[in-house]
Amino acid sequence: MRPSPLAFIILIVFLAWLDFYAYQATKTLLGKLKSRAKKVIRYAYLTQAIAMMGLIMFLWLVQAGTTSFMFLLSIIFMSYAAKLLAVLFVFFDDIRRVLKWFFEGRKRRYEKRVASGQKMPRSKFLARTAVVAATLPVVTMSFGIVKGAYDYRIRRRKVYLPNLPKGFEGIKVAQLSDIHSGSFFDKTAVQGGIDLLLNEKPDLIFFTGDLVNNETKEVKEYIDMFSKVKADLGVYSTLGNHDYGDYRAWSSMAAKKQNLDDMVKVHERMGWKLLMNENESLKVGTDQISIIGVENWGAGRFAKYGDLSKAVMHSEGDAKLLLSHDPSHWDAQVRTQQPDIDLMFAGHTHGMQLGVEIGDWRWSPSKYMYKQWADLYKEDNQYLYVNRGYGFLGFPGRIGIYPEITILELTSKPV
Repeated sequence: MRPSPLAFIILIVFLAWLDFYAYQATKTLLGKLKSRAKKVIRYAYLTQAIAMMGLIMFLWLVQAGTTSFMFLLSIIFMSYAAKLLAVLFVFFDDIRRVLKWFFEGRKRRYEKRVASGQKMPRSKFLARTAVVAATLPVVTMSFGIVKGAYDYRIRRRKVYLPNLPKGFEGIKVAQLSDIHSGSFFDKTAVQGGIDLLLNEKPDLIFFTGDLVNNETKEVKEYIDMFSKVKADLGVYSTLGNHDYGDYRAWSSMAAKKQNLDDMVKVHERMGWKLLMNENESLKVGTDQISIIGVENWGAGRFAKYGDLSKAVMHSEGDAKLLLSHDPSHWDAQVRTQQPDIDLMFAGHTHGMQLGVEIGDWRWSPSKYMYKQWADLYKEDNQYLYVNRGYGFLGFPGRIGIYPEITILELTSKPV
């Protein structure tokens, strides 16, 4: 969604200041260069600064969420992240200079300036450090785009469900989430992830929402590819907040409704059983479990299309598995209203596509927004698994938190 004009103007003013301040570090390093070389570098810096501003204004006018939009946004973000790091060092140097000016004393300052004929110099060491630091976000983000975007990882967990019927003992459940097909720029890599999933030969597959970014047509060229996602016990799916067309302007409510109708048809065409506030019993012999799917329900500003009471109505089965896109639903409603739901599958967070994971320890900015943001959680006798996402949104890459294919083995025996 587009920011307000006032917020946009404030952003432009701040970025212009950032450009000016970052240039101070560049200017310090031009000292011994010839006049012509200095002029070329100055004009080059000015040109890129104007180009960045032009790109920002262009993106403010066009529809967000497309692949080209996200690449241009990433270029802008990398540029200003680099400048911001440089500015931090230059700002530190300016504080040093001000303190030096303050403590030297007026007379001594005057005598030094008369003798040298120079102004207080900016530290070349800090200027060089600023330039080196500025390269870090560019290198890191470039790596995240080239390597991280499609570096699919299989996450395996064994989950103890005491209510699991004997016929489902050891069942292998795969989960995909947050495909965001409108973001993809490498079909071969996407197919590689699907092959990785199918090589696991799961018994049952769940998809927990966000097939697209803004509108259903984004998935058109991937329908045949995802139609190959099959399992012996079926593929069940639900909708995420991006699947309703809420993040773009429509010519009419009828057009928006048609977009949602088309989304439902896409799931049908791919052979995925879309559960919209409903449930289905899954049988193996005489044993059965209940697969429950709710429409998107998110805490705070996110849409609340989900109706959990309706979804669980007449659900039968010794064990109950819930598909709900947003993990905030677990604490807000599921645990308090439906304590008989054994395991909930969610996605949504992407782990912010940024973080660090070492063994079972993990950190991401996402943890400050979501209590449960990645992997397996347990409260009392209920479990929640939060998938890190198959695709990406906004930044067309991943740094430290890689795209995920979840494989859960369910067992009635204590783990």
